[in-house]
Amino acid sequence: MADPLSLLRQYNVNKKEIIERENQIIFGEFSWPKNVKTNYLTYGSGKDGTSKEYYTLECLLFLLKHVQLTHPVYVRQAAAENIPVVRRPDRKDLLAYLNGETATSSSIDKSAPLEIPTQVKRTAEDGLDTGSSKKPRFEETHVQKVKEQLAARLDAPKEASVTVDNIKSLSEAMSVEKIAAIKAKRLAKKRTTIKENDDIGMGSDLRVILDMDVDDTKDIVSRERQWRTRTTILQSSGKMFAKSIFAILTSIKVREEGRQKGLTVPTPMVTPRATPMRPMPQPAVYNRYDQERFIRQKEETEGFKIDTMGTYHGMTLKSVTEGTNLAIRKPQTNPSPIPKSGLLPTSAAKLTPQQAAQNKRTSKTPIIIIPSANNTSLITMYNAKDILQDMKFVTSEEKRAVGCKKETDILLQRRKEGGLTVPYRLIDNPQKLSNSDWDRVVAVFVMGPAWQFKGWPYDGNPVEIFSKICGFHIKYDEMKTDPNVSRWAVTVIQLSREKRHLDRAALMMFWEHLDKHMIKNKPLLRF
Repeated sequence: MADPLSLLRQYNVNKKEIIERENQIIFGEFSWPKNVKTNYLTYGSGKDGTSKEYYTLECLLFLLKHVQLTHPVYVRQAAAENIPVVRRPDRKDLLAYLNGETATSSSIDKSAPLEIPTQVKRTAEDGLDTGSSKKPRFEETHVQKVKEQLAARLDAPKEASVTVDNIKSLSEAMSVEKIAAIKAKRLAKKRTTIKENDDIGMGSDLRVILDMDVDDTKDIVSRERQWRTRTTILQSSGKMFAKSIFAILTSIKVREEGRQKGLTVPTPMVTPRATPMRPMPQPAVYNRYDQERFIRQKEETEGFKIDTMGTYHGMTLKSVTEGTNLAIRKPQTNPSPIPKSGLLPTSAAKLTPQQAAQNKRTSKTPIIIIPSANNTSLITMYNAKDILQDMKFVTSEEKRAVGCKKETDILLQRRKEGGLTVPYRLIDNPQKLSNSDWDRVVAVFVMGPAWQFKGWPYDGNPVEIFSKICGFHIKYDEMKTDPNVSRWAVTVIQLSREKRHLDRAALMMFWEHLDKHMIKNKPLLRF
């Protein structure tokens, strides 16, 4: 899609005319408002977390028109006409790009949203000024004359069919039948061939008429412009499909998958009352009141040494067929004695640690790691809840002064739209986290030194850590950013020392970046 900055450079290099009409700047068939923003960044914007500002198209065009003026004179004249000025540090690099001396510039933001141009319809006067030579139009009398000649040709009587009766005196050297056959053959061939000059006396006039029609058709086609394509119809100046729409679709997909998983939980089967339940086989347990059953089994063996309580369970086919002494084994008994009541003791009913770990429900609460250094970090376990939940900055010294105690584990309740609250777990000692807990770590507040990540997964490498976990750094706006923080993929949040009404807007950056990170990397957690 055409953008105003590249078209301004193209027209300036090729010395083409740029039209200004009714607060519109026109490049051929494309038009933008004068105050439309280009993708050229102003000096100092977009750095250290500041918002991005771009030069307008009117500002750049005014610079090209007054490039011969010195910078102070240019600034005064632009201020008099109420037009934004190009800052002095950007002047040299911007003019080199617009004049075609450089192919690109470091200040051009390729990810900036661009406004779709307006299509300009050409008027009839514009079409005549293109310089293309047109053939003169013909008079009405001339066109009428050609039409009459064509009508006369069409109304002319057709040649009569060839018969023997129509042929009268012919040469004696050839028979009548042969002459008729030759003439019929000539007529048949004439119907399948086209002469170059079929219209006698008007061939040139007919060709001129056809040429005139072709010229009119070309003129009509040249005025047609395609207003939208299937690519430009999806483009918008305020929304990016990959960031806005795709994120919404991903969240909807995650919710639907979570509901389907919740519906597929196996439910216990209920046997209809009409169907009698089959009794489960009970193991043979010695009972002193039922000794006759064991005596009857001994009588049924007729004196043979047959162990009716034996089993082949766990034996191979070879050991069974060879008749070894181990072919028939008695069922293994529990070394622990069974009480007479038939119930297992409480200690035996407990699950093993492995079974208990498998039956334990996996938590989906996200974890945020807070620095444990209370003197060097602006966010600690003292004021983390005020900053992230209440969106208001309170220093750790103020919290300690009122008698607040430091907690090692805080459950934060984030308020979302619609009155919903989502829990987040805040900790300052990552050494206590297990492998499953590390899968729930979504954010970490960094101080600057690399020793903060000693003992962490990924070998404590900050570059690898910040590719899996979202990193943040809070500092005052007048403080310099730590060199390590500048090199890492960390979002810097700047707060004012005195202006507390600006805290909410600055701290909302934390939740915006965290939501995008969790949609992309941790969709199974609750957020």
